[in-house]
Amino acid sequence: MNLLVPATLAQSPLSWDQVKDRFQQANPTLRAGEINISEAKAAEITAHLRPNPSFGIAVDQIVPFSNNPDHYRPFSFVQPIYDFSYLHERQRKRELRTEAAQQGTAIAVSQQTDLIRTLTYQLRNAFVQVLQAKAVRQNAVDNLGYWDRELDISRERLRAGDIARIDLIRLELQRVQFETDLQNATINLRSAKIQLLQLLSDRTPVDQFDVTGPFDFSPLTTSLDELRKLAAETRPDLQAATQNVQLAKTNHTLAIANGSADPTFGFDFARNPPIPFYIGFSVNIPLRIFDRNQGEKLRTQLDIGKNERERQAAENQVFTDVDSAFNALQGALNLLRPYKDKYLAEAAEIRDTVEFSYRQGGATLLDYLDSEKGYRDVRLAYLNLIANYLTAAAQVNLAAGREVIQ
Repeated sequence: MNLLVPATLAQSPLSWDQVKDRFQQANPTLRAGEINISEAKAAEITAHLRPNPSFGIAVDQIVPFSNNPDHYRPFSFVQPIYDFSYLHERQRKRELRTEAAQQGTAIAVSQQTDLIRTLTYQLRNAFVQVLQAKAVRQNAVDNLGYWDRELDISRERLRAGDIARIDLIRLELQRVQFETDLQNATINLRSAKIQLLQLLSDRTPVDQFDVTGPFDFSPLTTSLDELRKLAAETRPDLQAATQNVQLAKTNHTLAIANGSADPTFGFDFARNPPIPFYIGFSVNIPLRIFDRNQGEKLRTQLDIGKNERERQAAENQVFTDVDSAFNALQGALNLLRPYKDKYLAEAAEIRDTVEFSYRQGGATLLDYLDSEKGYRDVRLAYLNLIANYLTAAAQVNLAAGREVIQ
């Protein structure tokens, strides 16, 4: 059974930037978030509208009864009256509504940016999982290839009488473990690709989809204080919390303005023989005997305090996220350095030395198998640590609100 995907079926592997571009163009959750921004902009239009004037027609002086039935003319003295009226909004009600709607749009934009931030973190994790699965699978392929070469050598030694047949059988049985590792790694790689394709809303067959990117680590060059400062400036959820405070203040000002009385100005014209034409003006002012907006004033005042506390909580969460991500990244680096500088080389040296000793008859088959298992375990642990580092790096980017580690 050929576990390798034919190259003719696969598309060109996608880099991280290409995956991210596809994600931002196709992910349905992000598309829905963009509609929220459009809805907020539509609310700005509604908030900015002026009250419509009113036009009315009245008919007066209709005589329904007459003492002379022979001369009954109920409409002889009809007087049509035409009037226009307009509600004038005082204390900048319209301007405050518009300002509140614009601030709502700004919050929607910040929330969309925060949605991109959190979903990009999920995308990055899925991308890292594919890279990790590819590295583990390639490691399994290399191990199987190495063991097959050892089996070829052992068969030659058996024909030369250097080893017993039982030793060759044990070595051949050990190949099952390498085949199992390769099969499991292949399944894990396909599963990781499926998760990534789901985020991309892409129905490309798994065997035709692939990604590429560096699966390694690099020293951290950004300090904790720099990350904290960057996060405080760029985290969109913190920006949205700050914008919510400003919106609450605007809504409170609007609530106070809505409690004021708005006059309605009127204009009418008609004719009343012998007066051929006349005009009139009117002003209607509601009497504010009862303040029917005091509850809304209190509610919006309380809302300011609530949003200020939520903003403080968001700021505390930002610093907590940065500290946690930074510590996780530092821990991953502290584990990776000795593996790369020491443990990998030592595991390979032990395996090669025991292999040579076994061929010369100075080590047992069990020693050789143990050294091979130790090398595989160290190599696999190193690959998993790199994946932990890349995941921690993505968490740092999430905490900072932008990609500070590629």
